[in-house]
Amino acid sequence: METIMNVDQLTKLLEDVKNQDCDVKTALELLKTLPYEDLSYAKVDHHRELRNGYPEVIYSPGKTLEQIKGIVENMMKRSTGNILASRAERDVFDTIKAITPDAIYYEEARSVVVKREEYKTTKDYILVVTAGTSDIPVAEEAAITAMVMGNQVKRLYDVGVAGIHRLLGNVDIINHAKVVIVVAGMEGALASVVGGLTSKPIVAVPTSIGYGASFGGISALLGMLTSCASGIGVVNIDNGFGAACMASKINKL
Repeated sequence: METIMNVDQLTKLLEDVKNQDCDVKTALELLKTLPYEDLSYAKVDHHRELRNGYPEVIYSPGKTLEQIKGIVENMMKRSTGNILASRAERDVFDTIKAITPDAIYYEEARSVVVKREEYKTTKDYILVVTAGTSDIPVAEEAAITAMVMGNQVKRLYDVGVAGIHRLLGNVDIINHAKVVIVVAGMEGALASVVGGLTSKPIVAVPTSIGYGASFGGISALLGMLTSCASGIGVVNIDNGFGAACMASKINKL
């Protein structure tokens, strides 16, 4: 019997104990690794889906390939759900692919998904908007993360303020979204412009794209934080993953 990872499985375990289909000792063995499992180099948080609605995501940078391999193997033993590894380079994908044929590499997003069940999807959609083509990698991280988290996702790319008519020609898709993720570098003005065009909540993502005075995304970050448009929340520089988490929670309210 596998360690429990969601409410339905936990409920079934309790019913099995009640009906004596599972003895108490076995149930305790299954439950003891529910909060987390200590692999010495990582404490894998098997309890996170119960607490937050989404299982733990593997942040790849800084981890060795052996560590990533061990974490993925442990998560596969403890659940039947999808597994997401973010900021993953090709060697991370190759390592995970060697463990399971279910691994998919979304190269532009630098995300690996071990897809063991179909993605759920919402009726309402999250719209991911970018100022320029150079912002797409961060936007794709947001889009893929939101998709894996069970959201319908639409994209609107390269509609920055340098050619604002491109944005104005797509106001309809913006206004029909439940929540909008706006990804922009340089001065980050796109978030303010979109915020002035729609009543929908906006999650703004500053990117590190831009020339010297953009200071690796700090100018965009400050521009988004000081926006005069209302209803804008701002995440950290290049944090497409964090934007997707916030947008997903809003979309599912």
